[in-house]
Amino acid sequence: MSRPSTKSRWSLSALALEPEPSTFASDSKWARSNRDMDPVPPELQTWTTWNYIAYWISDATNTATWELASSMIAVGLSWRQALPAIAVGHIIIGSVMVLNGTIGARLHVAFPVITRSSFGFWFSYFAVVSRVVLSMFWFAIQSYTGSECVLVMLKAIWPGHIARIPNRLPESAGISTVQMMSYFLFWLIQLPFLLVSPQRIRYLFVLKAAIVPATWLAMLIWAMHEAPPSVSLVPKHATLSGSAASWAWLSSLNSALGIYATLAVNIPDFTRYAKNERAQYVQMLVIPVAFTLAGFCGIAVASASEVLYGEVIWDPLQLIDRWDSRAASFFAALSFALATLGTNISANSLSAANDMTVLLPKYINIRRGQVLCAIIGGWALCPWEILSSAPGFLTFMSGYTIFLGPFAAIMCIDYWIVHQCKVDVPAMYDPNGRYHYWNGINWRAAIALLFSVTPGLPGLAASINPSINVGKAARIFDIGWLYGFFVAGVLYWGLSTLFPAKETYLEEVNLGKQDRDSIENEKDGSVVYSRTYDQDLLMM
Repeated sequence: MSRPSTKSRWSLSALALEPEPSTFASDSKWARSNRDMDPVPPELQTWTTWNYIAYWISDATNTATWELASSMIAVGLSWRQALPAIAVGHIIIGSVMVLNGTIGARLHVAFPVITRSSFGFWFSYFAVVSRVVLSMFWFAIQSYTGSECVLVMLKAIWPGHIARIPNRLPESAGISTVQMMSYFLFWLIQLPFLLVSPQRIRYLFVLKAAIVPATWLAMLIWAMHEAPPSVSLVPKHATLSGSAASWAWLSSLNSALGIYATLAVNIPDFTRYAKNERAQYVQMLVIPVAFTLAGFCGIAVASASEVLYGEVIWDPLQLIDRWDSRAASFFAALSFALATLGTNISANSLSAANDMTVLLPKYINIRRGQVLCAIIGGWALCPWEILSSAPGFLTFMSGYTIFLGPFAAIMCIDYWIVHQCKVDVPAMYDPNGRYHYWNGINWRAAIALLFSVTPGLPGLAASINPSINVGKAARIFDIGWLYGFFVAGVLYWGLSTLFPAKETYLEEVNLGKQDRDSIENEKDGSVVYSRTYDQDLLMM
């Protein structure tokens, strides 16, 4: 047998994934599916309650959470104002997380497929593409944060050598040569972890949940010892009052919502692996508790830094870099690097990969999607500019919430109220099925998005270019997630009640189990779904 030529090996047809007989989809190139898009089979539903607890404890202890909390101090809020903003924000997010997470746990289908039932088969691509872009933004930001961890570790090991590396980049680049080197190194470290299956990545969360919180607790004890609460956590940190303080608080609340507003939309990407829907209910409790405690660490240490160093240091890596103990700096930075690595994979690359499988199911599975996210998202953006200041960080966090709030609301209202949990899973894979609506667009969702997103755009423009004066219209942007969520939810509910899409209503839920069982039985006793994610390694 002759070996295939190099040319044919790298042709587009050679990169196509092997079609799966278990799919619900038709042969249309746009309606195709692959194993990573299909409902998760029972043998791969492995996530338990403890896995979700470890997941959220590990995700709560990430640098972005610390920076969110401490940057509230930097923009003028006191810890008594900042901490409730974090708590309330994550109580809201935790509730939405469970509502949308239950959809994934019941149907065992990913976010980009579920949106077809509420947005319409073709209009769902708008939500999917938006989510891909946001995931890549976050991947870049977290990668840069991870590079700061690497730089601190390098300084701790070779302080003299690192200091002597000349800067070959212009000042306008916003990043030095040594920082770019650290960014590339952390980006490279992430690549092997992108090949780990969603079923096995949960072990990384367990490891992270065991190591990182201990480091944060040690830093909190150190800060309270060096600068006791009676000295550091005092009202002098609040520089705002009156309406300015109120709007700053609401903006901070919106930023707290923005931290995981993305996952509130695509949490089905992870809950579809749950053993049962009860396994993920714990999110409603663990999310607000874990994030509020993590936020307090950031607030307390940032407040103590003003006493110790004369300024509020909102970036924990900058604080660690000032320590005299090189060993302490190295291990603290290593812990933050692990925290960033886990969050970047779970919340960003995996999410983007799930979305990409829908965009190009013939060529992209979860593993390939993660690699594409790392290549495109890791280098196309400039995260060092976004993270250059505390107000800039909060502005970025607030910016994309004007889209995510409406997305989350439409998904919740459609499943729980409009369709009363009775959906047709096989039809989600059919472009001409019951979720075709009008030309593939659910115009009710489109109108809800139009009226919930548009009012926040002037504020978004003003935040990008401060010279643009939009007056009080900017305040809608300050509460973009809350405004978008409730306006979109009410509008979608009202339009669906007044103009019901009767063709989408069912007497009972259709999971298509009989179809899947018949496919398995037809394969001479072999179970099609029993192939694991890792068997695609040779198809990269």
